[in-house]
Amino acid sequence: MESIGRSLSEGLGAILGALPALIGAIVILIIGYIIAKVLQGVTTRVLQSMGFEGWMEKGGIKQFFERSQTRQTPISILGKLVFWLVFFIAISMAVDTLGITAISEVLAQFIAYIPQIIAAVLILVLATLLANFVAGIVRGATGSTVAGSVAQYGIIVFAAFAALTQLGIAEELIAPTFLILLGSVALAAALAFGLGGQGVAQQLVEQGYEKSGEARQQIEQQQQQNRQQEASSESSFTRVDSGARPDARRLDR
Repeated sequence: MESIGRSLSEGLGAILGALPALIGAIVILIIGYIIAKVLQGVTTRVLQSMGFEGWMEKGGIKQFFERSQTRQTPISILGKLVFWLVFFIAISMAVDTLGITAISEVLAQFIAYIPQIIAAVLILVLATLLANFVAGIVRGATGSTVAGSVAQYGIIVFAAFAALTQLGIAEELIAPTFLILLGSVALAAALAFGLGGQGVAQQLVEQGYEKSGEARQQIEQQQQQNRQQEASSESSFTRVDSGARPDARRLDR
């Protein structure tokens, strides 16, 4: 009986000793939740006042969310990211208060990784806006939707590799894969230009020969006209000279 009573008293003492830390952790979670909700609302209102949704619509990101049949919008997703960022910080502080070091270290590593996630998302968003803008310029300049699509997806693929590098995912594989992909695109473009441009190159060569032949004919005609003019000038000079020469027999008389 004494051992049972001793165990109960020790357990009760441990609970009472941990009770302040538990209450502190709960208070931290409540305050962190309130702050996270407030910052989520502030972020949403600020983005709406800045016309962020219009930027997303111009960049084609809003249409992507509509095609995916999700009820979320880019603004709501960014607001939730802010909420969870702040709330995870509160969770980490609460776990530190409880003295659970293993969970605290995991949360600390995750929180330290969040800025890289945000940077990768920003890279993709800005690259998508730039890709759509460049695609519109290329389509307007060349009149080809294929060229615009190639420029658009080329920028997006490059941004995807940059985002993966920012996240630190398989860094030793990203660079070789990107170089292989870039070389494949360059080789495909060279083959397409070489095979598809044979007719154009032949036409250019034929036009060059025709132009050079016409130029040679014009030069020969001009030289012939010059020779004819020189010959006519010499003959007229000879006639004038013979007509103006006095008769030697008349002079002797």
